[in-house]
Amino acid sequence: MSAFDSAHFLQHCARKPGVYRMYDKAGAVLYVGKARNLQARLSSYFQKNVSSVKTRALVARIAEVQTTVTGSEAEALLLEQSLIKSLRPPYNILLRDDKSYPYIRITTADRFPRVTFHRGTRRAGSQYFGPYPSGGAVREAIALVEKVFRVRNCRDSFFRNRTRPCLQHQINRCTAPCVGLVSDEDYGRQVKMAMDFLDGRSRQVTEQLSAEMEAASQALEFERAAMLRDQLAAIQAVQQKQYAETGQGNDLDAVALGTRHGLAVVEVLMIRHGRILGHRTFRPDTRGEEDRNEILEAFLAQYYLGERDDAVIPQEILLSDELPGAQALQQALQQQWGRKVRLAWRVRGDRAAWLEMAATNASQSLDADLAAREHLEARFMALEQLLERDQPVRWIECFDISHTQGEKAVASCVVFDQQGARKSDYRHFNVSPTAAGDDYEALEEAVTRRYQRVVKEQGRLPDLLLIDGGKGQMQRAWEVICSLQLESQMLVMGIGKGPSRRPGLEVLYLPDGRELVPGPAHAGLHLLQQVRDEAHRFALTGHRARRGKTRRQSGLDEIPGIGPKRRKALLTHFGGLKQLRNASVSELARVPGINVQMAETLYHWFHE
Repeated sequence: MSAFDSAHFLQHCARKPGVYRMYDKAGAVLYVGKARNLQARLSSYFQKNVSSVKTRALVARIAEVQTTVTGSEAEALLLEQSLIKSLRPPYNILLRDDKSYPYIRITTADRFPRVTFHRGTRRAGSQYFGPYPSGGAVREAIALVEKVFRVRNCRDSFFRNRTRPCLQHQINRCTAPCVGLVSDEDYGRQVKMAMDFLDGRSRQVTEQLSAEMEAASQALEFERAAMLRDQLAAIQAVQQKQYAETGQGNDLDAVALGTRHGLAVVEVLMIRHGRILGHRTFRPDTRGEEDRNEILEAFLAQYYLGERDDAVIPQEILLSDELPGAQALQQALQQQWGRKVRLAWRVRGDRAAWLEMAATNASQSLDADLAAREHLEARFMALEQLLERDQPVRWIECFDISHTQGEKAVASCVVFDQQGARKSDYRHFNVSPTAAGDDYEALEEAVTRRYQRVVKEQGRLPDLLLIDGGKGQMQRAWEVICSLQLESQMLVMGIGKGPSRRPGLEVLYLPDGRELVPGPAHAGLHLLQQVRDEAHRFALTGHRARRGKTRRQSGLDEIPGIGPKRRKALLTHFGGLKQLRNASVSELARVPGINVQMAETLYHWFHE
């Protein structure tokens, strides 16, 4: 393919709003961007004196540019975000945020509603409160609802089978509706107050509690009055700790950007109904050369124009920096969500305080990231000196095997670079060696599958392949690497616990026969220990998940005539497999969808 003729392309390029896509010689997309004027924006890439190293590197790889004209800059922004999400171009600033926001769910359709953690699709028959910035914030709020309003959080199967109050009632976190210790009316009143509190109407709740406490005191019901007093004190303590009294039920986000030494951190502080719910920290993937406006605009567009619940989008977004493209972003947000979302950066009073809080958190996160990076870089340098390699070590992959007496073996592969753990590149391998518990064969299978695929997809190979094990495991991995003709492209090393099996006295095994004992104070060994321990943790997590899935399914999946609906009905009715195994034929026959013949089949299956 001939070199890209930028002059000819710009001659015929539209002067209208739109989106452009840049491709390399292989047809892979390099960058997606939007512009108010496509010709003016694209011409800036092909000037003679471009100061940005990133832009020069991008232009050097361009083989083709395609454009799509849109009706407005807002439409271009929406199309740009859709393309970035689907194509993940390497030169774009990418936001890695694949988790939905958690909510508090109250099952209002139940006779005695329960409060629970929820993430995912909303269901009918429940009311949802949030979104919250993290799971920890949700659990803290649920604990408060249990403590103050004594609403149950137990599963329905547990609730239906109680014959006496559980521990939650004994520690005054539930009124025990399961055994009739509270009336429907009193329990419903507590649930209503809990919902009002979560919805930001805490003043109404405190007024109601104060009135009830006064009435109980006048009626000489001192025990009830004391209980209401404690509820009121707990709510007021939370208000003093978590609420910012503004006189308005504001829904807004304070977004602050921190940049230093090539790193970027974005802090989002969430305020709902005037209450600070918490914050989330984001670390966009950048190349270290983008200016603040570019990073902030890319983050806001991907974060607020992505596939999110409408409840996540606030009425107002406070920004730490002035945003030149704010008008187009506001129009895109209104078009996307059907309502106006205000962007502001010159603010006063409470808004300024919230923005300052977000900026402080961003600065602290950035300080921590820089300290961790410097520490990690020092460890990488110490490892390079230990290995005496001509080629630098920048990318480490480590394998470990986990199983229980050979059952359901899982191999893990974790990846580290100079920024730390790259969890998006982690992989699990379900391995099946011929002989149960054969770690050598399991390791050979995992390493073969990993690097056959990397070679096929032209992915990145590690500078160092670390094996959690001794000389034997290292040798088996080395044989696999040699069979794939990759021995010149990576170093293979095993890390064993050594004769004393004491931490800090590990032995490093190399294919050339060297055995290194760096010692407990060596920074390079600290890095290898960190990578090894992470591989072990990840393998153990994968093995437990695989083993648990098998054990959960093995009890009922093999029984003829028991499909997903009947299995669910049985487990819901009895509350677990243990209770199901101990049930009689008559008890089994009471389950909806289970007749006497099927009940006998189940009983004999469990007892023969």
